[in-house]
Amino acid sequence: MNTTFADHVIEFNKNLNYTGKLPEGFEVLNPYLDNPETLTVMQKFYHKYYNDSAQRKFIIGINPSRHGAGVTGVPFTDTKRLESICGIKMESARTHEVSSVFMYDMIEEYGGSDLFYKDIYINSPFPLAIVRKTKNGWLNANYYDDKKLFEAVKDFMIESLQKHISLNLDTSEVFVLGKKNADFILKLNKEAKLFDTMTVLEHPRYIQQYKSKEKQLYIDKYILALKKQNP
Repeated sequence: MNTTFADHVIEFNKNLNYTGKLPEGFEVLNPYLDNPETLTVMQKFYHKYYNDSAQRKFIIGINPSRHGAGVTGVPFTDTKRLESICGIKMESARTHEVSSVFMYDMIEEYGGSDLFYKDIYINSPFPLAIVRKTKNGWLNANYYDDKKLFEAVKDFMIESLQKHISLNLDTSEVFVLGKKNADFILKLNKEAKLFDTMTVLEHPRYIQQYKSKEKQLYIDKYILALKKQNP
């Protein structure tokens, strides 16, 4: 039996493990180890949408948030949208994540989740959630928030991106979410020669928080970029 795109992603996620050092005050959360149900719903999601061997375009986020993929194991997907749009219910958690709201509004205009995920794969260069210790407890952190943090995880990120690419992704153009993220992906790309061209799109969180009045504009921009046919 041929192994599908779904099988490869599930295998990648099951084997995710960051063992490198981190600067003081940072920790990595692995949702697949922390909650057995995450593994179950993640598998259901990929079997539902990726059960083929088709090539897909690649959207790169930053790293999963504690309330999105940090719980569901599915990038930019909180439990609300996992259930209401993807039809996969998660019993052990209820999460709402602002980036997920934008993503699924855009996905609906793209033509719906079946069509979108048939064309596109989303993941992060650092595919596990990172948290930072503050006076008020642990908060989400981005891999680029601290220079030492980026240096610590850089090789792991290159290796992760190479593994994603091997799933059968189109490397002629990659779509990077967030301008600051793009600066760092550019550094990794120069070093590891992963993608031919990079298209930068505003990050869903930024759009929802600061540009919500112009949301339609950004949805159009995403769809225009993603549906553009490569010459």
